[in-house]
Amino acid sequence: MSASGDDIFCSDVEVEPLPGTAKQGDVYVLFEWPGPWSHDVLDGGTLGEELSAEIKAHLKKFGASLQLIRHPTREGRRIDDHHLYIVHTRIGLTEVKHVEGPEAILQLDLSGPGKNHAMARPTPLVLVCTHGKRDRCCAVKGRPLVSELEKIYPFNRGSDVVWETSHIKGHRFAATLLLMPWGYSFGRMNLEATEAMIADAMRGQYFVPGNRGRGTFSPVAQAAEVGVAAHLAAEGTRISYGQLEVVGEDVSGEKALVTLIDASTSATFEATMRRSAVSGVLSSCGEEPKEGAVWGVDKLERTSGA
Repeated sequence: MSASGDDIFCSDVEVEPLPGTAKQGDVYVLFEWPGPWSHDVLDGGTLGEELSAEIKAHLKKFGASLQLIRHPTREGRRIDDHHLYIVHTRIGLTEVKHVEGPEAILQLDLSGPGKNHAMARPTPLVLVCTHGKRDRCCAVKGRPLVSELEKIYPFNRGSDVVWETSHIKGHRFAATLLLMPWGYSFGRMNLEATEAMIADAMRGQYFVPGNRGRGTFSPVAQAAEVGVAAHLAAEGTRISYGQLEVVGEDVSGEKALVTLIDASTSATFEATMRRSAVSGVLSSCGEEPKEGAVWGVDKLERTSGA
């Protein structure tokens, strides 16, 4: 297979399994910016070089990530102030406030919740990557999806579920989504699957199809957690986001043992993992295929509990 010029969309090459590919991060700042986004939202082309450098340094102090978000309709991009969300994914909490401009990011204390005069919000947020300047797959597949979702979940003040977002890693899996407040990434999503995922998320229920993993975990632990969730779903057991806790991770070369506990039942699972090679990976449109590596579940055992 050859990838030259515009022949192949990287998101059409489905050689990689999704689990274990999620964007990693614990704390996110989601800032509403309705204008254009440059290739990297902090490269100076969007917010200016000086402010971008200051924001980057401030976020680094807290190990936080920035996502720019915007409403998918022209009407929704006419704003008087900016939504600013602070998401603590490890504890599954989103806080929201309205600010005058991006300079407000520099005043945030991101060391924990309850420090920024923001309100907690119970409703999940679904961020659909439409960052075409990063990779065109996100525009080609993300924008139609978010436009359809907006019709189902129309934007009203205080009722904001679906947003466009900047790059969330893995545009080769477009359409890609980030589900807050838990920090789960999803890939290769269509409208039907996304509707089902959102319906479950409204009840806090874990959705397996398209799930790339939780960003609070390492890639191998992401793959193990999705594997356990899929196993339980096949048995007819539904779980909630945050219900599976990774309590052990022993990696040795191409093998790993990941131990997880079901917090609601105290059941313990041991996932024996194996890393294997995958060929024909297109990380971006127009690039040559390359070799990659993925983690997969070799064996899964319930070692204790119900």
